[in-house]
Amino acid sequence: MTVLEVNQLKKAFGEVRAVEDISFMVNRGEVFTIIGPNGAGKTTTLEMIEGLLPPDSGTITVSGLSWSRNAGEIKTKIGVQPQSSALFDLLTAEENLDLFASFYPRSKPVEEVLGMINLTEHRNKRVKSMSGGQRQRLAIGLAMINDPEIIFLDEPTTGLDPQARRNIWDIVLQLKEIGKTVILTTHYMEEAEKLSDRVCIVDAGRVVTLDTPEALIGRLTREREVRLSFLEGADAAARTEEALRGVPEILRLEREGEKLTLWSPEPEQALYILLGFTKEQGFRTQHVSIREMSLEDVFIAFTGKEWRD
Repeated sequence: MTVLEVNQLKKAFGEVRAVEDISFMVNRGEVFTIIGPNGAGKTTTLEMIEGLLPPDSGTITVSGLSWSRNAGEIKTKIGVQPQSSALFDLLTAEENLDLFASFYPRSKPVEEVLGMINLTEHRNKRVKSMSGGQRQRLAIGLAMINDPEIIFLDEPTTGLDPQARRNIWDIVLQLKEIGKTVILTTHYMEEAEKLSDRVCIVDAGRVVTLDTPEALIGRLTREREVRLSFLEGADAAARTEEALRGVPEILRLEREGEKLTLWSPEPEQALYILLGFTKEQGFRTQHVSIREMSLEDVFIAFTGKEWRD
């Protein structure tokens, strides 16, 4: 069931056209991630959906409701993660949640939210004394406090260490388990790949592709990349490269010094042939790896930009 429908959104700031034409639908209970290079229009799109900016044209429907006619009702159905600067530093985690709960006619029990964001033991800690990860978890708790249908998380793990980032991932997966819809933006490709049911890539104010991570990766190619290097150096790599040219299982070869890279739709078979040759020649290999295609490859393929441009 569709809970959010965005149709032909456009937004300009003077001569700058931040959003040219963005349309998508989000289904109930899915983690829907929007990624794109800097200046692609992600934040402007989110702010229009959240009711913070009016679009120049286009429509936004939240559970069948529109901002022009049903703004009050929509506000009870969405939860927006505030920036950490919006937290009250002199209040405790529990007091922040109590305060935000008072803004809504209905809210989740504070005790339940503290448990979900793993801050029960820190409920009496003032925000100013919290770590970055604890502050981010509290910000997500504030987005959850009104028990919304849709939760917007804008780069919730930026600047966090790997452990704190994974704690946030656990919260997102919990939200999905209880049927909440999460709309996420992130700068981490691994995060988008692991958490998302579907990924929407935007660039220059337009949607360039939208699908599941697996389908997006599958569209690129069935080739896999095999890398290895030779202890005997560049000569061994050159002789191996020459021997492997024309092998049907190997589509491309590149060599740089003692390093050899090949691409094959059957990487295990290609590796079997390669290692058979090196054994026959007495060459010793090291750092052998098969690299799977990733969402970052998809991003580069569709936008022509390196991630973090």
